[in-house]
Amino acid sequence: MANQHQHFVTAIDVGSAKTCALVAEVTDNGLRYRGHGLAESRGSRKGVIVDLDKAVASIQKAVEQAEDSSGTAIEHALLGVAGGHVRGVNSHGGLSFGTRAREIARDEIRSAVDKARAIPLPSDREILHLLPQDFILDDQGGVHDPLGMMAMRLEVRVHMVTAAASATQNVVTAVNRAGVQVDDTVFEPLACAEAVLRNDERELGVCLVDVGAGSTGVIVFQEGAVIHTAVIPVGGDHFTSDLSVGLCTPLVEAEKIKKMYGNVVVTLVPEVNEVEVPSVGDRPSRLIPQRMVGEILEPRARELFEMLRDNLRHSGTLEVCVGGVVLSGGGSRLAGIVDVAESVLRRPMRLSWPTPLSKMPSTLAEPEFATVLGMVLYAHRSRIARGVQDTRWSSRLMGLFAKKGA
Repeated sequence: MANQHQHFVTAIDVGSAKTCALVAEVTDNGLRYRGHGLAESRGSRKGVIVDLDKAVASIQKAVEQAEDSSGTAIEHALLGVAGGHVRGVNSHGGLSFGTRAREIARDEIRSAVDKARAIPLPSDREILHLLPQDFILDDQGGVHDPLGMMAMRLEVRVHMVTAAASATQNVVTAVNRAGVQVDDTVFEPLACAEAVLRNDERELGVCLVDVGAGSTGVIVFQEGAVIHTAVIPVGGDHFTSDLSVGLCTPLVEAEKIKKMYGNVVVTLVPEVNEVEVPSVGDRPSRLIPQRMVGEILEPRARELFEMLRDNLRHSGTLEVCVGGVVLSGGGSRLAGIVDVAESVLRRPMRLSWPTPLSKMPSTLAEPEFATVLGMVLYAHRSRIARGVQDTRWSSRLMGLFAKKGA
């Protein structure tokens, strides 16, 4: 079974709207799709477990479907972490070697990393990721791997992604109770980036915005490194809730109306169009102008991107996004959302479509599956970085920063 585990990669995304399990096979030519399972999420909201038994049942259903379609037992998986409890912070640290330059060895690199991560954190928080930005040798920055180089002082800049320990552990517990061992956890926008961002965007400076059901994850890259992460507490469910209240219709019907007729730019909707809206209780359905749907959705869309703009400005990363902003996640499919984002952020925009796996069905090549696809790509890359298939020091250096255990 250990050998089988080494040749398969499984990711589980426990979202607010859906739970997805995806299995990929490791081949000589890369990853190949083997199977997946989908279930409506119950018991989780905004990245936090609110009913453990219901969450376990949703995970079990998705896992069983993935096992049936892939033809393999799922015993281990990578788990995505998201929600408003996730925070990002930049840090740096270093050490001096005295008045004479010396060759930098692995122990010195680890010591510098330990200095950078030694910042006070609240007792309820844990480090989810320790991500490298660059090393500084005697005031010379931009060094990616200092092993074997000479310096009198070594410093390192890192970005740390932290999460509420209890919230993370509750999701892990739910997956464990569903019969799957969690091998690792990953901040979902970081994984999503594996499936949707291009290398030139990461180098130039780009912001990935993953609009989920319960919240919106944000990650900013510059010169290939993560410089900012955040979570905006607005997601697709908020749009649905606004429609439900504004149109006095059940949430299920509001979700259908949002997907079929929603547009966050009112002026793009023809004035003559009408929409049938089911009422609550035994009241008859009504016909309303389609523009009324847009009038409800547009303020929420502007609020989302104004909150994002303010977050990026506060962190000093808005001007960094020369390569623009990339939208992903199921919430990004709302008509007109790219137009609103461009008008608020004043940056080039594009809606992302994830890189498909070999043999993958076309139904998965959609923005709402970008995160779980990115997770299997991230898991595979992390295996290589930790030396499973590559024992070079540069790869081990990536693994050194990959997780909280570094």
